Amino acid sequence: MERTESIVKERTAPSPEVLERPVRRRFAVEYKVRILAEADACTEMGQLSELLRREGLYSSHLSNWRRQRDEGVLAGLTPKRRGRKSKAKNPVADENEHLRRENGRLKEKLRQAELIIDVQKKSPRC
Repeated sequence: MERTESIVKERTAPSPEVLERPVRRRFAVEYKVRILAEADACTEMGQLSELLRREGLYSSHLSNWRRQRDEGVLAGLTPKRRGRKSKAKNPVADENEHLRRENGRLKEKLRQAELIIDVQKKSPRC
């Protein structure tokens, strides 16, 4: 009787509060490698599904992780950064941008010098 009461106390209901945004699960490389090793060791019927239930995984996780493993052992298993990819630095584009700014600065300096020369031409000589 005492044992069943302790089990009932341990099984508390999950919080009914719904999060504003669900949290995406992330798996460490070591965890992925360990699970793949366990999955590859499953030989009897039902062992693989038992592993998936125990770990709370889907068969698609194993498929994706196996594909990643085959593409490049641990490199494929490292988590990929999400979001917009940064553009690669192009030295020619950097130099081009630098030259455009310098050209604009020199044009402004030339315009100012021409304005001064025009004013000096129009002013009466003493």
